[in-house]
Amino acid sequence: MARQFFVGGNFKMSVFYPSTLKKGSKEALVNGTIQSIKEIIENLNNAKIDENVAREHLRSGIEVAAQNVFNKPNGAFTGEISVSQLKDSGITWALLGHSERRTILSESDDFVASKAKAALDGGLGVILCCGESLEQREAGKTIEVVTSQLKAVADAIGKDWSKVVIAYEPIWAIGTGKVASTEQAQEVHKAIREWLKKEVSEEAAEKTRIIYGGSVNEKNCGELTKQEDIDGFLVGGASLKPAFVDIINAKSKYEVEAS
Repeated sequence: MARQFFVGGNFKMSVFYPSTLKKGSKEALVNGTIQSIKEIIENLNNAKIDENVAREHLRSGIEVAAQNVFNKPNGAFTGEISVSQLKDSGITWALLGHSERRTILSESDDFVASKAKAALDGGLGVILCCGESLEQREAGKTIEVVTSQLKAVADAIGKDWSKVVIAYEPIWAIGTGKVASTEQAQEVHKAIREWLKKEVSEEAAEKTRIIYGGSVNEKNCGELTKQEDIDGFLVGGASLKPAFVDIINAKSKYEVEAS
């Protein structure tokens, strides 16, 4: 059974430019305002989107994920949010292990793993980020770094990866405009799948979706989609633009062209 294509938009805390304004306008908004969210949702709701791509305002087939979740169910943890709070708001996924949180907030592999376990135990799906720095890639340590990040999670959650989506995001390609070549991306995705088969299970290797993130846009998504082990994308800045729809539909477009 083919793995279902998965595309996530990571809105971060970016500057948002409504479609009625030109980039650079002083009227640009911080993403996350009611106006910015309404426009993004309206664009998605009105778009023709592949029905196989997997609320109050959103149409069915599109889900909302949190950018973080804490590893404790409750307590005096100012500024954090629990699994139960997310579920109460209808949130079904949590994004964990993003390089910005690993580097800026010093989240360790073990801490990310503990949050992943808490999320899964509480019934949330997890989009688990992993990736290497430019220095680590140039030192030939890409696979070592990525699998080490994944091992910490495997040690915490065990063999059931049915609600985990792995997002490979080379740190050197996030928000830089650079993107790994199709060969570079596929090489790491294949290595991750081989690691899953060896360290978790053959079923996990076959069914776990591994998506690519790192300056993905409507121009480079087509070639990446063609790779055997790339099952979708985690999109940053491009998810704030109308062209995000083209990225969502990249798989179905490729299949039509190939038929």
